Amino acid sequence: MAARLREKYAKEIKAALQKELGLQNTMAVPRLEKIVLNMGLGEATQNVKIMDPLVADLAAIAGQKPVTTRAKKSIAAFKLREGMPIGAMVTLRGDAMYEFLDRLISIALPRVRDFKGVSTKSFDGRGNYTLGLRDQLIFPEIDYAKVDKLKGMNVTIVTTAADDHQARTLLKHFGMPFRQTA
Repeated sequence: MAARLREKYAKEIKAALQKELGLQNTMAVPRLEKIVLNMGLGEATQNVKIMDPLVADLAAIAGQKPVTTRAKKSIAAFKLREGMPIGAMVTLRGDAMYEFLDRLISIALPRVRDFKGVSTKSFDGRGNYTLGLRDQLIFPEIDYAKVDKLKGMNVTIVTTAADDHQARTLLKHFGMPFRQTA
C-alpha cells in the first residue's frame, strides 16, 4: 500500500501546483526528493556510550538504521579527534519519506509546546527546507520513561523546486503549518 501523502500528491497536489505555478510541463512540477534527519551530539567526545540511545531513538523515529557521523578533523579546543563519532543521520526516500512527513505534520508538530507554526524563513534559496526540533519526545515512537537526555534534531526536506517560492507552495499543499506573518 502506497503512502497516504504520495497518493495525495499524485491525485491532487501535482495538478494544483502545476496550475498555481503556471508550469506547462508536468515534469517541472516540484516534488519531494528526500528527507534527512540529523542528530548531533557534541558530548560524545567525552563518552561514546551516550551515542547508543541517540541511535536507537533516531532508528525508532525514522524506521531505518541511522549512520553514525564522524569528525572530519581534529579540534584540540573541543577535545575532538578525527574519526570520533559525533552524531547520527538518516536519509529517507520513497514511501518511508512520505510516511515520515505525514507523521511529522499531523502528529509530531502539533505536540510541540506553544506551537504557532514553523518558520517561513528556513529555506536555503534552492528550494530546500530545514526545520530544527528541540526534543525527540514529540514523536509518539519515543518512550518518555526511557529517555535520559533530551536531544534536538534537524529535519531537512529536499525538493526539486527551482526556488523558495515553489518549495513553500509545495509544502503548503502537503499541509506544513507555516507561521502566519502579520
